[in-house]
Amino acid sequence: MNHVERFRALMNFQEVDRIPRWEWAMWWDKTIERWHGEGLDPALTDIFDIHEYFGLDPYKQYWFSTTEATIEAAQHHIEGVVSNMDDYLNHKQYLFPDHSKAIDGMTPWLRRQEAGDAVIWITLEGFFWFPRTMMGFTKLMLAFYDQPELLHAINRDLLEFNLGLLDQIAKIGNPVFMTIAEDMSYNNGPMISRAIMDEFMSPYYAKLIARVKEMDMLTIVDTDGDVTLLVPWLLDNGVEGVLPLERQAGVDGMAMREQFGKLAMIGHYNKMVMPDGQDAMRAEFERLTPIIKAGGFIPSVDHQTPPSVSLQNYRIYLELLNEYTNIHECPL
Repeated sequence: MNHVERFRALMNFQEVDRIPRWEWAMWWDKTIERWHGEGLDPALTDIFDIHEYFGLDPYKQYWFSTTEATIEAAQHHIEGVVSNMDDYLNHKQYLFPDHSKAIDGMTPWLRRQEAGDAVIWITLEGFFWFPRTMMGFTKLMLAFYDQPELLHAINRDLLEFNLGLLDQIAKIGNPVFMTIAEDMSYNNGPMISRAIMDEFMSPYYAKLIARVKEMDMLTIVDTDGDVTLLVPWLLDNGVEGVLPLERQAGVDGMAMREQFGKLAMIGHYNKMVMPDGQDAMRAEFERLTPIIKAGGFIPSVDHQTPPSVSLQNYRIYLELLNEYTNIHECPL
């Protein structure tokens, strides 16, 4: 099987020759700095080049920023410039950049994808993430109650921007899957109620995901923390998967598989065991083995590999990853 066939089959709970081998979140810059000092070629600085250097399956992420004409997520936590409608309308001129250059730059990777040699995924900012970027967490929480018209204005504009991006992308090809950046859960569960999601997010999810399905892309929501209570809300909104399933937040991937059936999942490998050596890392893979065998799951570090992980330990992790992703029996 090629990379595209393997990903699609796995996420459809079909038999595969092996499990995809990815690092969905890559590594902290400090991690790369450490590895350069431990023997990694200093010329290797691009995370996707490093990904392929380690023998991981080729893929390319395009994160379409709402604030800069870049495919990087550099603006992750720029928050708080908007307090009211006037602020938003005044700031709107600086938002929703033209990504035509980045989209044109997808062409070589789309050729690789068409040949089955690589997987492309895009990231769009979601209807919780973007208002939080604009307002900051505290003001956003209050605005759900005292400025609903502002939040609907922000999300209407975001929807228009995201649909425009999808229309541009569809003219040259369709990525394999999309993640929606949300980060709306934490260690104790969702940051909002189901009622808030239904009112302020679901109408926009419905239109966005309808377009994504026309493009034959899988939709996965990226939200940290304990996503368990949030998953049924996402499924009801047409989302098909979640990542990164952070173990430190108490997520139980096998329980989620049993509860939510065909939910696509990526991540869930506890990064905190990686500095502890081979036995600890193997034990973590053993924990994940039943989920791997159940299908619809790609094991990957449950967030960026931290600087506490030596290059030697990371190479051990990769050897184990290759071993445990060779499981290719039919899903349970």
